[in-house]
Amino acid sequence: MASYQKSEAREWARERLIGAVNCTIPSFTTDLTAINETGIRHDIQLAKEHGFLGTLGVSEVSITLPEYLEFLAISKDEGGDGFVVVHHASWSTLEQNIEAVRGAEAAGADLVLLSYPPNFYPQSEQEIYDYTKAVCDATNLAVILFPMLLWGFSQRIHPSDIPTRLIRRLLDDVPNIAVIKAEGGFPSIMGIIEAHRVFGDEVVISCPIEGELLPLGQLIPIQLSATSDHEFWGATIPQAMRLLDDGRFAEVTELYWKMHPARKAKAAIAQQLNGGAFINRQLWKFQGWLQGYNGGPLRLPTQRIHDPQMGALKKGLIDSGYEPTSDPFSAFFVGRNPV
Repeated sequence: MASYQKSEAREWARERLIGAVNCTIPSFTTDLTAINETGIRHDIQLAKEHGFLGTLGVSEVSITLPEYLEFLAISKDEGGDGFVVVHHASWSTLEQNIEAVRGAEAAGADLVLLSYPPNFYPQSEQEIYDYTKAVCDATNLAVILFPMLLWGFSQRIHPSDIPTRLIRRLLDDVPNIAVIKAEGGFPSIMGIIEAHRVFGDEVVISCPIEGELLPLGQLIPIQLSATSDHEFWGATIPQAMRLLDDGRFAEVTELYWKMHPARKAKAAIAQQLNGGAFINRQLWKFQGWLQGYNGGPLRLPTQRIHDPQMGALKKGLIDSGYEPTSDPFSAFFVGRNPV
């Protein structure tokens, strides 16, 4: 259960959510019949070692709700009270999402990342309002509102994905919306600038894209970078957040340019495999594996990743001065803690 009251969600977020939150994709047994507790605990331990304040328990993989809730409970148990576990509210229907968010709260999640189902096709702002409010009303947990191109709202609703006027209504009516993950209109930076200017005094504004975080964090205060595949960078993003907080902008800039070869490789592979229409979780799991995370097999249906993409990502890290794993790529598909 949450350590705060629903009415305290925004205050809790302002005080507690300082730093970076990565993503943890569930690990499975070798025969893919169950989740792999050892692999999950390995990933939470390493996230803590890397300095992350918490992790998103990714649900956009082939996993049942009971398995997913067990995954969250394991993550919370391994992370402890000081580690923030974020529920990924990404299930197929409103009814399933309400069931899932209630189960996640009981499993020990601290925070919710609100998603919208692939079959959700709103034709008005009111439909987005109604869906969002229904999920938020079903939980006492603080919620991250997520304007994002993946939802497909920009063509019918507004180019910013979720317009400011709709966010205003939601913040007025839904007290547990405590964070805005500001990716509206991506790749434009206007979404985060507008969110900071209009809502920054009321809720926490998260900048999840590291290529925006490091420059913009030198111009506007950004206390949170959540949630993203920051595990690709090992301990770098928590380190960068500390440097930004200390005002050590020259060091942040140096870090930015050091990362640039890997950043370009990552962006090129993501565009090649994703086309901007979805997130390749197999790719994200491999990115973490390069930095010591568990890796391991995923169930069908899942996206694929092949030698050219794996090689380009590893070379990008090497060109940026990192030391990714020397294990053969075949080891990724087994995982570091096979069960």
